[in-house]
Amino acid sequence: MSTTLPATRPANPRFSSGPCAKIPTFDLNKLSDAPLGRSHRAAPGKAKLLEAIETTRDILGVPTDYRIGIVPASDTGAFEMAMWSMLGERPAEMVAWESFGAGWVTDVIKQLKIDAQVHTAEYGDIVDMAALNYDNDVCFTWNGTTSGVRMATGDTIPANREGLTLCDATSAAFAMDLPWDKLDVTTFSWQKVLGGEAAHGMLILSPRAVERLETYTPAWPLPKIFRLTKGGKLIEGIFKGETINTPSMLCVEDYLVALDWAKSVGGLKGLIARADANAKAIADFVADHDWIDFLATDPATRSNTSVCLKFTDDRIADGTAFAKAVAKRLADENVALDIGAYRDAPPGLRIWCGGTVETSDIAAMLPWLAWAFETEINAG
Repeated sequence: MSTTLPATRPANPRFSSGPCAKIPTFDLNKLSDAPLGRSHRAAPGKAKLLEAIETTRDILGVPTDYRIGIVPASDTGAFEMAMWSMLGERPAEMVAWESFGAGWVTDVIKQLKIDAQVHTAEYGDIVDMAALNYDNDVCFTWNGTTSGVRMATGDTIPANREGLTLCDATSAAFAMDLPWDKLDVTTFSWQKVLGGEAAHGMLILSPRAVERLETYTPAWPLPKIFRLTKGGKLIEGIFKGETINTPSMLCVEDYLVALDWAKSVGGLKGLIARADANAKAIADFVADHDWIDFLATDPATRSNTSVCLKFTDDRIADGTAFAKAVAKRLADENVALDIGAYRDAPPGLRIWCGGTVETSDIAAMLPWLAWAFETEINAG
């Protein structure tokens, strides 16, 4: 294999898995309509926040009787809010096949101390979701951002379950078809598939989740930032744009611009198609090179957003050092930024393939990956 530098470079080398690439048409001037210096509780601010909620509903196909709220602290804040507010009414089934799912396990077992069964799988594999007891509350990630392993479908989740399903969908929303009838609590953040700015989370509640909130009071105290009810009733304002704490109206404007772009490329179907095309470009590359493979063992569970890869060449003595060296070469050449594996994951690469990434940039980056691999092998 030649170590000659490839002739073409990606127009955008940003393949980080969060915050992710901005929309291809991003321009700061497009945020000029943000009501800066105004209260978010004034009419213009509330109208913007409600627009963000309802446009999210429209693009994702969220049922009309589901509540959508904008909450603090990104996806982490949204999922923590749900766990602390709703869990404990019955035993829980905690599911983890990567680091963020493992974090939710830690919170439930060590912080909330809830009676729970823990189901785990190694990086690259997935838990048998059909083996869970859905009469308990079930907490899981739809797409393992740090492992590149996702749920293939929601078919194993029964319609007649007694418990709630709490789904961290932060790297799945806007790139995968989520079955809303199987999900009672769904969370995600703006900085993933739509490349929005950080620190804002989305919390989507089914009628069953609302019922839990209004009929169950946890045994532990709830900080103000987690409280979704008052006097035993849901605080409806949260789901109409009256946020719990002050949001950045600049970030809200950025999200609205990204939502408009999403509609322009065909909405959810268009976004899924873009992510699928990006992931396919990598799959084709992997098929043609025997020194690299997917971390996900089953093709049916391979993510189309956070694509995680591992090096398989026997000449590599130190996998961690090798993967870091390859990632550094690509960053130094400004052809692929922030693609090292997550710190808790096995050594390798993680390439974001969500809809804001152009397939042409993936295609232009991959010859550089081959160059960096061969260069490092020869250097060793």
